Amino acid sequence: MGHNYSIDSNRRGRAGSPGSTAARTGDAAQAPGGFFPPLATSTALAAELRIRIARGDWIEGEKMPSVRRLSEDTGLHRLTVYKAYGLLKEEGLIESREKSGYYLTVSRQPVETGFGSIRRPRTAAGSNQEPADTEPVLPALLGELHSVDCRYQFSQALIDPLLLPNSYLAEEAKRVFDLYPRVLGTYAPLQGDEELLVALRRYLSETCSFVPEGQELLVTGGAQEAIHLVCEALVRPGDAVLIEQPSYSIAIEVFKHRNARLVPVDLHPDGYRLDELEALMRRHRPVLFYLNPTFHNPTGRCVPAEQRKHLTDLAEKYGCILVEDDAFRDVYFGSPPPPPVYGYDTAGNTIYVRSFSKYIFPGLRIGCLAARSDLMRRLLTAKARSIGGTPLLNQKVFTHHFQSERSRRHLHKLRTALQLRKEAMETALEGSGWNWHSPSGGLSLWIELPEGIDSSRLLADALAGGPNNDETVSFVPGTFFDPLGRPDRHIRLSYSLLNERRIAEGVALLREYAERQLGQ
Repeated sequence: MGHNYSIDSNRRGRAGSPGSTAARTGDAAQAPGGFFPPLATSTALAAELRIRIARGDWIEGEKMPSVRRLSEDTGLHRLTVYKAYGLLKEEGLIESREKSGYYLTVSRQPVETGFGSIRRPRTAAGSNQEPADTEPVLPALLGELHSVDCRYQFSQALIDPLLLPNSYLAEEAKRVFDLYPRVLGTYAPLQGDEELLVALRRYLSETCSFVPEGQELLVTGGAQEAIHLVCEALVRPGDAVLIEQPSYSIAIEVFKHRNARLVPVDLHPDGYRLDELEALMRRHRPVLFYLNPTFHNPTGRCVPAEQRKHLTDLAEKYGCILVEDDAFRDVYFGSPPPPPVYGYDTAGNTIYVRSFSKYIFPGLRIGCLAARSDLMRRLLTAKARSIGGTPLLNQKVFTHHFQSERSRRHLHKLRTALQLRKEAMETALEGSGWNWHSPSGGLSLWIELPEGIDSSRLLADALAGGPNNDETVSFVPGTFFDPLGRPDRHIRLSYSLLNERRIAEGVALLREYAERQLGQ
């Protein structure tokens, strides 16, 4: 069973206890109280506290450790601790009470209609105004946000079902039952149906310039299951995990649930700063680096080919596993993207995660991962402990469509349709003063809002839907994609679900809500 590490020794395990990270490793020994050195600055301490708040080490209204106690446990000067608490106070995460100390203010109670924690929109820093009780509570998890019924749905990076060949799939499913009449009477092999594995090897050879050998390929229920398996097989509570800033929200949630120690890696317009990345690997000795280098979610950026080779060199040097999430490779506009990082790896330090759920019948939930034999053994063990094999019927239906000429023609048409929708959204945003990078692939725009617009407040207004509560718009605020949950002026707008007319209407309405906020 895993351990949680906290400075509160009355409720959680202390550093140095049997099974703790400090007892297991020499490179990343913990300071007294369970904190990971070096925490030389108030900013670093605040980041560590944000992680612990996000994973629920304290509940709403609970008193935080005193400045004196935290100073003793971390070895930091009391002034440094005081400044760290000041940063959290400015963000609205904690409050100070005279002669009493600091208390957590973040709500951790689920709402009756939801299935997780909630966020209430915060007022601007320094304001004495509190959100009214009538204001909507905001979903705290991406899945909750996707469940909100909206007239203009920009939060889901999901293909419009009208763009998929649904009638053809129905006929293909009938054909599968004729070919395999006992398909529902048996389980699939743990590693995947052999017919699908052969098709996937052929596809990867043609499009990705590598061929997984022997037992190096595993069929999964989409990328999300693959990430869960990686986390289950490789990450222990307290382990350092490098993750891009910003990054895929679901992956952030998976690693946090495992109580991993997330270390953000900045993603720049031209990729990574490799010297900064090496410094993080040297300092934190991470077990893995989760990355999405091709049409990155949420920014849409693509890491240059020359950096991909250097990533594998760094991984080998520091013993760090690269987990490459490549969900959007086939959704490009113009030229195909660079080859995957996995193809440059000669030492076996990369796990390649691939999902086809975004554009080949999402309901089938088919993905795969590739890894060398030593890693694959651990991943297969994790798979066996979870759901076992991926449903055989889904694999058979997917295989027969995936390797057909019709599938190739469909994908070509789909790219054209998505590019037109992206251009429609960019046209609707012209003159707004909002900034974005125009991606050459993927399903979304990553937009920076102007000063004075709070993304959480904008989402609250957009979900409320105006005077008649019927003009609702959803999108994903940038804080969902921050590994440390910090406020962010960015938002993600997905253009894949609505047609061009409805995109124009929804963006115009969202701009109206933003203008009202600026005018208040």
